[in-house]
Amino acid sequence: MLARRWACLILGGALLMPYMMVGVLVSGVLRGGETANLLLPAQIGVFAAVLPVVALTGLFLPVRTLEVNAAEGLLGVRVEPGVAGARRSWQERRRTAAWFTLHLAIGGIASGCTLAIIPFTMFSLALPFTGGAPDVLGYRVDGGWTAVGWAAAGVSLLVLLVLLVDRSAALLARVAPALLGPTPAERLAAAEKHARTLAERNRLARELHDSVGHALSVVTLQAAAAGRILDRDPATARTALAAIEQSARAALEDLDHVLGLLREGTDPAGEGGRSTMPQATLAQLPELVAGAGVPVLTEVGDLGAVPGTVSREAYRIVQEALTNAIKHGRPPVRLTVAVRDHTLCLEVANRAGGATPGGATPGGGRGVPGMRERVRLLGGEIDAGPGEGGWRVRVRLPLRSQP
Repeated sequence: MLARRWACLILGGALLMPYMMVGVLVSGVLRGGETANLLLPAQIGVFAAVLPVVALTGLFLPVRTLEVNAAEGLLGVRVEPGVAGARRSWQERRRTAAWFTLHLAIGGIASGCTLAIIPFTMFSLALPFTGGAPDVLGYRVDGGWTAVGWAAAGVSLLVLLVLLVDRSAALLARVAPALLGPTPAERLAAAEKHARTLAERNRLARELHDSVGHALSVVTLQAAAAGRILDRDPATARTALAAIEQSARAALEDLDHVLGLLREGTDPAGEGGRSTMPQATLAQLPELVAGAGVPVLTEVGDLGAVPGTVSREAYRIVQEALTNAIKHGRPPVRLTVAVRDHTLCLEVANRAGGATPGGATPGGGRGVPGMRERVRLLGGEIDAGPGEGGWRVRVRLPLRSQP
């Protein structure tokens, strides 16, 4: 772990080198062309002078991804990702620049100490065995205890270097999530995106429940009817089997589409903010009634003034109401759809009794709550359940939202 953190500091020093080289060149020009120290460790003044330049470039250079990878891979910290594709805010730029400057400053100091202390320690450890050496830092080194003292000093400096690296890396690891993580604005944007995704997934789940649940109810009913009349009325049985095939194919298409949208890692809302699942409207009521599998007495008025959103949600409400009528009552089913006083009025009712012979398997109890949710979102009213000697659903949906 220490080696990886040390590597992170060395990376900071390596990123600082271009700034230091330019600083040394500029310093040499200002001193009349003296650039002899270009490749030597820069003076403290040059080091301090280039840090504002580092901060300035950190505001504009796309260094955040590099620094996040370094923090996670070398420091071993977890940095929450920002919102993918979001524009860089100035708050995020300032935080990234602060981290970039801190990383390069600490990394430059640690790298310089590493380049100086490790060779010195190795050299000092060899002194007791060489029997003397040329001057070291201006001091004459002879063999014996003097050389041992230099070796002990070299080891002490190495220990201090290790402590410096460890504490410096710990400091960077502590501030990395705060400076490189998402800003409050990015967190809010991520939460809003997540909420939109959840809302869209819930909507798709309702669509799937309504379309596939209705199809399965029809398939079960038609299959039971076909089995009873197969021997005495083959033509009617073939019609029922054709209806089963059509309903099953439509349900399979909806199921395949929704599962494709909901597979792991996919945002069902997509870039456009809404899924591409086919949306039936009240214009498809004749097809819905024809495939219901039971006699449906329809009374449909002029629906030309119904907005598209209301029409789509109303279709799903009628579909679920027909499914419940098939499950909880006996045919025929009475369906009334009309516009009265700028309000779309829906009513689905039938006679009391057990489910239609061979009727659908009981569902999971999500149908009526799903209808209530659709009606609530449109600001309407719903009354669903047993009533007037049978099963009844009454819905009123305003054609325009109320101010």
